[in-house]
This record gives sequence, C-alpha cells and structure tokens, in this order.
Amino acid sequence: MGYEKEIMKYAEKVKSLCLENDTISDDLFREYGVNRGLRDQNGKGVLTGLTNISKVVSFKDVDGERVPCDGELWYRGYRVNTLIENLGEGFGFEKTAYLLLFGNLPSEEELFEFIKVLADARSLPTNFTRDVIMKAPTKDIMNSMTRSILTLASYDKNMASNDIGNCIRQCIQLISTFPMLAVYGYHAYNHYENDESMYIHRPNRKLSTAENLLMMLRADKKYTQIEAKVLDVALMLHMEHGGGNNSTFTTRVVTSSGSDTYSAIAAAMSSLKGPKHGGANIKVMEMMQDIKKHVSNTDDKDEIRDYLSRMLDGEVFDGKGLIYGMGHAVYSLSDPRERIFKGFVEKLAVEKGRDKDMRLYNNIEEIAPQVIAEKRKIFKGVSPNVDFYSGFVYEMLGIPMELYTPIFAIARIVGWSAHRIEELIGMNKIIRPAYLSVMKERE
Repeated sequence: MGYEKEIMKYAEKVKSLCLENDTISDDLFREYGVNRGLRDQNGKGVLTGLTNISKVVSFKDVDGERVPCDGELWYRGYRVNTLIENLGEGFGFEKTAYLLLFGNLPSEEELFEFIKVLADARSLPTNFTRDVIMKAPTKDIMNSMTRSILTLASYDKNMASNDIGNCIRQCIQLISTFPMLAVYGYHAYNHYENDESMYIHRPNRKLSTAENLLMMLRADKKYTQIEAKVLDVALMLHMEHGGGNNSTFTTRVVTSSGSDTYSAIAAAMSSLKGPKHGGANIKVMEMMQDIKKHVSNTDDKDEIRDYLSRMLDGEVFDGKGLIYGMGHAVYSLSDPRERIFKGFVEKLAVEKGRDKDMRLYNNIEEIAPQVIAEKRKIFKGVSPNVDFYSGFVYEMLGIPMELYTPIFAIARIVGWSAHRIEELIGMNKIIRPAYLSVMKERE
C-alpha cells in the first residue's frame, strides 16, 4: 500500500500537536483527587462493581489498620489452593470451569455431562480452518484468534440474543474451541511464514483440555502425564482473577452496553494481548535470556544482584528500569498462584533436566525483591507473580512464544464468560464512569 508512507510522514509531522495537547500532568490528577489507572498510590483499585465469582486478597484489617498479607485467590468461595490440592492425579480445568460458570462444584454426574458438552462443542464450522484461520496467517496469534471469534459470529443464527441460555451456549462453544483457534492459528503461521510442515490434528473427545492442547500442538501427538498436569494447573491458575483486571473489566463494560458475546470476548482478547496484561510472561522470558547471556555464573548471587541492580537503573536489557515478573498490581507479600505453581514447575524442571535454570529462577526470586526495595520507593511488598514462572513452563513444554498469551486466553475465557453472565443477570446498567475535563476554554 503505497499511501502508507505518505500518511506516516503526515503523522510524524502532527505528532507534536498530540504530545502538546493530550498530556495531562500528575499535578492535575492530585489536584482533583483522580487516581491514574483507577488505582491509588498503594495499588488499591477503585471499587467499580460487585461480584460473586472470585475474590483476590492481599491486605487484611488488623485492629482497624490495613496490613499486607500473603495473597489469597478464591473461586466461588473456595481457595484455589484447595481446589488444586483436591485434584489428586486428575485434571481440573473442566471441573473448575463448571464451578466458575455455574457457582457450584459439580457432582460426578454433572461433571460427566459438562465434559461431554464441551467435547461436543469442540468443533469448527465446515472449512473454517481453511477459509478463515489459514486465509491470512500472522505471527500475532491473538489477532488471529480475535478475527476468528468475530467471524464465528456470522455462523450463529442467534448471535445477537442476550438470553442467558443462549449466552451460556455461546460461552461454552468458545471455551471449547479456543484451543483449536490458537493452535491452528499457530500452525498456519508456522507453515506459511516459517516454511515449516503443516499438520492439523483433530481434538480427541476422551482427552482433557490440557491434553488436547499438547496433542494438537505436537507433530507426534505425544506428551507425558506430568506435562499435561502442569499445563492443566497453569490453566486453572489463569482462569479468573476478579472483575477488576483489565480484560475482565473490558468484558463487563462491553456486555453492559448490550453487545453480543462474540464482541465482548473479542474486546477482552484485545485487552489481554497488551504487554502490561497477558503479554507479561514474554517479557520475563526475554529478560531471562538476557540475564543468561550477560551473567557468566548464574549460581553467583552477587553477580546476579549486580546485574539486576543495573537493570533497575535502566543500564541493561530494555532500558525500562523494570525486573519483569516481580510485583503485582494487587498482591503485596506474595502471589498465591506463583506459590502454588512453583511446586509443579520444579517437578517439570526435574523431568526436563533443567535444574540449573530452576536455580537461576530461585536466585532471582530471592534477590530481586531485595534490590527493588533498596532502589525504589514502594508502598507495598514486592514478590514474584505467576508470570515469572509461566513462560519458563511453556518453554519447557516446547510451546512456542507466539502461543504464550493465547494460552492465557484459553484459560481466561472461562472467567470472562462467568463475568459476562453475571453482568447480564445482576447489573442491567451500562458502565459509564466520569472523566473530568481539564480543557482550557478558548475564545
């Protein structure tokens, strides 16, 4: 498109006008008592709604004071720790999805029926893979999936109906097909753009979501039980995280306008793909590669400390002055998902012979909070978040980096669906926060 260069030249010319007229100073935010990003200086979000779906705990009231505590994550009244501990050797994605969607843990009969419904829905319209997913392959699998979601709407005769039963049906179909949209999108890109072999495996009705994901991704369809178990736990931990996270709030905002399921989920996808949200584990992996390249002895804590200090000063890596995977917008002392996940990560690292890399992660987990506390004025504790380890797990599973954020979406579609249903049933009012104009009037 030859006109792009001319438009870009014009955009660069007028960019200074935007920088001049769209910048709002911190002083004005303080003057009017407005919180940037709907969060105060302690990281606490402004209350914008109520929910029965999940609860995130990072502080507790002790004698009238707000005191940081180890993080807690609850799904429908159950600690996520308890849900995972009670799994035994089985898989939990499907059981937890039922809990989040419908509010109760399923009986054996209810779970069997739900798994069957998910398996029945795990299919795409005739020639959809060829005509839609393969039509315009892209490295950005999140964009590929979003295009597919919006195209699926055209196959749905009741697309626009917000009847709760119809909405549940649509959500179940999207939950079931998300792994296919992601994996097939990657295979199309890998074939057409990277000139690699093409293979499209059909999902297996007898396999769990985690097993199907690994089976469809791999040429030989093979995986170990520990691989599938770790991926299943990762999906459970990423399923839901309160109504205030960016993509879930997006789901509720779009739902509140009366829009359809496909549009609401597509909007959530666009939010999740941002590097400040679902793309965070990719930055962790890039950072770890940089550390291994420049730290000669990854068992030397002093050398690690020095490099992390330089990273915070913006002297190395990407110059942003950040240690990725450390800290969270909500949690202070600890991210419960990271604490749960770490045990499974260590088991997988042993199976894969990645003990040295595991030691490096442990060293950074120990040292980074100390360095951050020394160099930054912080109002709450700093600890590793779940993204600190998730990229490492996906890399050990042989999952390409292009699929890291899509796997997050494969999990979070469950939470989005639960919040969409709750918004439709319980709220019935369009979300419209106020923005105070600080515009200078001109005559």
